[in-house]
Amino acid sequence: MKLVYQDLAERTGTRTLAGWMTMLLAAIILAACGGGATTTSQDPVAEAACDPDNPDTFEQCGTVMVALTDADGDFVTYTVDVLSLKLETANGRIVETMPRKTRINFTDYVDLTELVTVATIPPAVYVSGTISLDYSNAEIFVEDSSVMDDPMQGSKAAVVTDIDGNILTQTELKIRLSDRDQLIVTRGRPALLQLDFDLDASHTVDIAATPAEAVTEQFILAEVLPVDEKKIRVRGPLVDVSIDEMTYTVALRPFHDRSGDFGRVKVNVIDETEFEVDEVMYVGIDGLRALDIAGPGTPTVAKGTLNVAEREFTADIVLAGSSVPGIDRDAVVGNVIKRNGNFLTIRGATIVPSDRPTHFHNDVVVEVGPETKVFKDGHRMSDLSIDAISIGQRVTIRGNQPTPTTDALAPQILFDATQGSVRMHVTRLSGIVNEVMTGQTDITLHSIDRRRVQIFDFTGTGKSDGEDADPDNYEIATGNLTLADFSTGKPIVARGFPTAFGWAPPDFTGRTVIDYTDVRSALGVGWGVDGTAEPFRNIGPEGLVLFNNNPDIDQRHYIKQGPVLIDLTQLDSDTTILPRETGRLAFYIKSADSVRMYSHFDDFANDLSASLVGGDRARSMHARGKYDVDSNVFTAYKIGVYLLEP
Repeated sequence: MKLVYQDLAERTGTRTLAGWMTMLLAAIILAACGGGATTTSQDPVAEAACDPDNPDTFEQCGTVMVALTDADGDFVTYTVDVLSLKLETANGRIVETMPRKTRINFTDYVDLTELVTVATIPPAVYVSGTISLDYSNAEIFVEDSSVMDDPMQGSKAAVVTDIDGNILTQTELKIRLSDRDQLIVTRGRPALLQLDFDLDASHTVDIAATPAEAVTEQFILAEVLPVDEKKIRVRGPLVDVSIDEMTYTVALRPFHDRSGDFGRVKVNVIDETEFEVDEVMYVGIDGLRALDIAGPGTPTVAKGTLNVAEREFTADIVLAGSSVPGIDRDAVVGNVIKRNGNFLTIRGATIVPSDRPTHFHNDVVVEVGPETKVFKDGHRMSDLSIDAISIGQRVTIRGNQPTPTTDALAPQILFDATQGSVRMHVTRLSGIVNEVMTGQTDITLHSIDRRRVQIFDFTGTGKSDGEDADPDNYEIATGNLTLADFSTGKPIVARGFPTAFGWAPPDFTGRTVIDYTDVRSALGVGWGVDGTAEPFRNIGPEGLVLFNNNPDIDQRHYIKQGPVLIDLTQLDSDTTILPRETGRLAFYIKSADSVRMYSHFDDFANDLSASLVGGDRARSMHARGKYDVDSNVFTAYKIGVYLLEP
């Protein structure tokens, strides 16, 4: 299947410096204006002098940083191999940005973006690209809500097929950028391209089948100025350290790759940057010095922020040496769903062996002990014990897997961390507000890190049996965090840490609390295989009015607001969809072999209206943004419509 991004015109020729600057300024102005118009322009950047394979011409080359992310979807894990990512210039020159294939779990990137390659390529205007995915060894699982009463279950393997029912083996997706959002690569300043594989928009999942069936019509969006601003993760072995500049450089290796060189990345360190080097805590320059002592080749993984304008990455947390999962010892990543003494049951576990590829496992039982070291994101001391690890906590555990297995649905396996370590990560809750008090909010808990609350056993979390965490009245300490008035009965999302085991209430300490006024929502509508000629009551320059009770509507007709599913067909009025007034925007129209991208809503609305008048039929629609229940208005920062051409 091919995805083609609308109409990127060719640019050819070379310019004088003044002429080049004039053309570059014009391109920047056009990019700022957005849209998806089909204009023809000329190439302001010479590419002939650079040969990436020739060291003598290296200084004439440019670089492009390619990042991958994902939108929230139905999958517990979606792991496939990325075989290649090729970029093409306006005059047809093709360059490969991936030195080798890499294995990616796209569900890792709902709240995170992974930097996957920093490629040295000729300076040019790049108008298109091709990404190749390999499904032959895919690990794809969905949560099975039909087994809610069985705590030992919860995940089901899935097969991915095309719309004709053929099981996918390899796919090659053609990406063509909008002419207003071209990828301009120049010397001396890295360009940025973010690919968003929207799993939710791309798949329709049938959970009743065994294995589950996921029919895909793949959406991959390409953004030069990403709409979603997420934390960035950078992995790779250390190249060098500059104490004076407060930076270090790594040879990029995305996900859990143990070989290959995907380019060089400079990581900036500030006084507040947390380090864990060989399981010892440091802060700021002390951590950088410890990293310098560890020396070149030391494995590292950093999470932080990317200044898009300057292309500078600054780390919040850095792990190095034996603190990196899968280095020296095996590792397991997941959420604690049960605790029995020193035995933790980890659900939805990604196992990172020290000598084999990663794999998914439904449940892993981990034994911890008095010698187990415990670390916590944002906690700069090493004074924690295993008592800090409670139910719901998202963890990375380093230790030994004595009985290796790659069967994800096999009986529980035992993981020994008695001489290992546990790092506790920020955990995400979703629920409905029961009551708001000063410094505390009580909620009906629906999910923890997007896993349904029914799988979690809160026995032992309280100071006494009667004080164990109750998901029907889960107590969140909010401190000085505030919620909007009249929040009772509304969705809420909180990020923070469960209270230490045996010390509740409160049950959770929130670092951030997002109430219904800011909870991100997703709208999804389908109109069957034949589509519909009237998806909207009105299409105008200011917004869309959805035809909620269209007779062609199929099983997808919901707004998901936090944990709440709102049935569009049961609302009293048609839903209005508006573009948000501030921030970057992305709109797209997909057909069988193309995706036309826009950053201005009026351009998108004009194309959508003209296409429907011309005989196209709408098959599906997806939007992301915020939903106001009272006004029935969905304010979107992304809107996509899939049209069937006559």
